[in-house]
Amino acid sequence: MATGTVARADVGPPGVGETVMAVRGLSKRFGKGVLAVDDLTVSVQRGEVCGLLGPNGAGKTTTLRMLLGLVMPTAGEMELFGERVVPSGDVFRRVGALVEQAAFVPYLSGLMNLRLYWEAGGDPIDDADFDTALGVAGLGDAIHRKVKTYSQGMRQRLGLARALLNRPDFLVLDEPTNGLDPQEMRAVRQLLRRVADHGTTVLLSSHLLSEVEQICTHAAVMDRGRLVAYGTVADLTQSAVSSYLEVDDPARATEVLRALPGVVEVVPDGAGLSVRLSGAERWQLVDALVRAGVKVGTVTARHQLEDAFLGLLGEETVR
Repeated sequence: MATGTVARADVGPPGVGETVMAVRGLSKRFGKGVLAVDDLTVSVQRGEVCGLLGPNGAGKTTTLRMLLGLVMPTAGEMELFGERVVPSGDVFRRVGALVEQAAFVPYLSGLMNLRLYWEAGGDPIDDADFDTALGVAGLGDAIHRKVKTYSQGMRQRLGLARALLNRPDFLVLDEPTNGLDPQEMRAVRQLLRRVADHGTTVLLSSHLLSEVEQICTHAAVMDRGRLVAYGTVADLTQSAVSSYLEVDDPARATEVLRALPGVVEVVPDGAGLSVRLSGAERWQLVDALVRAGVKVGTVTARHQLEDAFLGLLGEETVR
């Protein structure tokens, strides 16, 4: 299976070039009844920005924590850069991570927090890449202010700067924009693009489909601990289509369209309607509306990750 192929399968594509991360048959059971991750096999190749998607309880965070050696798997194998993952292994020197909420000493400056974090690891301060980390984080003069004065978005960006101090080849992030306002989310998205532009491979979990669509080159979709699909974002969105229509009578149009075979969902969208399709064609929508006396203005096709996600998991799963 070539990289970029969309698949309903439990095996990720081998890809080309160096495999940065690979998990095979990975499972994690908590107690007797909770199977959080179930026989997961997937890989991430050098240069990818891969989004790990899934509803709450899909096993995303548990997968990341196992990958970082924070939780021991029940079964399966994990490799980073071809080396088997073990707690406190040397391979983690090539990895940066932000999995839990970024925590800092509030009465110290952002810069001093970074210095203390690095020194606590026992490495010489000259080995830390402050210039790149701070440049990517984009905090400017605020880096010299006390962290207690920071907004949540600034704290998150400081956390990302901390994850970049060791010049990581692989960056692992769990919900990096969780709890941020729209302006802060935009700043973090821009930061992640800069990280990728610096050549760092990125794996991030997120429940925000628009975020993954804007940032990621690839996506892996999980449900109930298993891999549902893997591919490039472009291929995943190509597999599901919706249409946007502007009409003179939205209420009547909604009634007509919902009765058509091959129409999955009709919802208001700005000045028009968004229609998610599964087998129906746009011309059939227009034909049905015209026959019902509804005047149709704009008709455009959309390929959205949300449509692919809902199609792969099913309506009941994500509710």
